[in-house]
Amino acid sequence: MIRSVSKLLAASIVALLAAGLVGAPAQAVPVAYNFLDGIRAELTNPGGSLPGTNDYSCRPSPRHPRPVMLLHGSGGGRQTNWASIAAVLTREGYCVYAPTYGKLSTAWPASALGGLGPKPDSAWDVKMFADEVLTRTGATQLDIVGHSLGTEMGVYWMKYLGGRGRVAHYVSLAPYWRQGPDEDDARGEMIADFRARLGIPEQTRPACSECTPPPADLNFNRAVRLPTPYLPGVRYTNIVTRDDEMVTPYTAGLLPGPAGTHVTNIVVQDGCAKDRSDHMSITSNRRSAAIVLNALDPAHPRPVPCVPVAPITGG
Repeated sequence: MIRSVSKLLAASIVALLAAGLVGAPAQAVPVAYNFLDGIRAELTNPGGSLPGTNDYSCRPSPRHPRPVMLLHGSGGGRQTNWASIAAVLTREGYCVYAPTYGKLSTAWPASALGGLGPKPDSAWDVKMFADEVLTRTGATQLDIVGHSLGTEMGVYWMKYLGGRGRVAHYVSLAPYWRQGPDEDDARGEMIADFRARLGIPEQTRPACSECTPPPADLNFNRAVRLPTPYLPGVRYTNIVTRDDEMVTPYTAGLLPGPAGTHVTNIVVQDGCAKDRSDHMSITSNRRSAAIVLNALDPAHPRPVPCVPVAPITGG
């Protein structure tokens, strides 16, 4: 099953506030392979963006012709989820963009906790953000790196909200393609029902001639996964850890693709028993970072180091 990380992430933010662990400004910090550094960045720069990200003056280069969109997990945000990978990608010369989708409030600190609302609303947030990235950078395609819940959001945009043909590489950290509805589905449905009972109107959505409604008999979970989450023409990479405490069993993220699709499944412990990354620190270590870089740029592969990776923090 997939368990929401929002409570754990919120508890981490409270703990850091209590301990006074807000460090130097993020701009002065090099690549930090520690998941908690994303929380420190949010506390240092409330509501901001990580250094080098969400910069619309960035123009994709011939070496990296597509912007990269980072999609956080449940309870995460554009800073809290991506301190390590965002820094690695910007230092490599990528144009990196990250939204905080599905937040329940625009007031901080609640605004830093994304992925908590109804999943269709979150998917529309992703669509609007992706459309802006493509328009403002002049790119025709982007690449996606998603974590946990974020792996679903990009798929829904691609299949139903006009994202088909707009993605070249799709990298998923701790996905759960083989699982049914989870805590995030239940919470989102509860919030949608609560809003309806109070007469609160649904999220305003613009006309979308490129959108294709999902089959009426499919909930969000099944709309993402059936008949497959994969589309032809996209290079998919799934990266999972045997020590995932949220996605159980971890093999839920290992799904081969049907004919006509390109899918690579990677277990980070294969060939490296020292990697003890869990659901959070799979985003925040040298080994995962190298795997992500190779997935985004397979024409220029680099060695993937075998280094000790701790749960939660990374390494």
